[in-house]
Amino acid sequence: MESVRSDAVASAGDSALTVKILVAGGFGVGKTTLVSAVSEIRPLRTEEALTEKSIGIDDTSAVAAKTTTTVAMDFGRITLPNGLVLFVFGTPGQDRFWFMWDELAKGALGAVVLVDTRRLADCFASVDYFERRGVPFIIGVNRFDGTGHHSPEQIRDALDLGSNVPVISCDVRDREDAKRVLITLVEHIMRTMSSQRAVTY
Repeated sequence: MESVRSDAVASAGDSALTVKILVAGGFGVGKTTLVSAVSEIRPLRTEEALTEKSIGIDDTSAVAAKTTTTVAMDFGRITLPNGLVLFVFGTPGQDRFWFMWDELAKGALGAVVLVDTRRLADCFASVDYFERRGVPFIIGVNRFDGTGHHSPEQIRDALDLGSNVPVISCDVRDREDAKRVLITLVEHIMRTMSSQRAVTY
């Protein structure tokens, strides 16, 4: 985990540096689960029960056991071993809540886009959002029970991603696996910032 250190982080000394990141993706992909798994504080959730009004709007065919949905955001906090504090915001997944994304994205340095390979198209909007705004992001392929294995290269090709975007498999129910996703994102943010500084100079 020490590999996430950079000159900017190391120069902070004992003072904590905070980084805001987003967890995005389609409906029922595991955003709330990831935030809850890693948070060192009691996570903030804004979930409401699915009702008859969501029939025909929210596709629950692949997540039949899902009974709630995030209507605003999830929030959690985790401190990495190097002292870096991550503020983790989970975005709502349905189209009707996308008007909130611009507010949630303000000040965010990067994002995790969670993917369910059974519903790959559900993450297209998230990928497009961060690409258009130049926000560094990684792809976390959430391993749902009963889904087949797909290589990172297959996922990258299906999403038409550049080779610089990390693609990792994960089980967001597992705290250590979820932490690994966030550490991968921080490392990607650091590399991206270093590359941008190199181009500037």
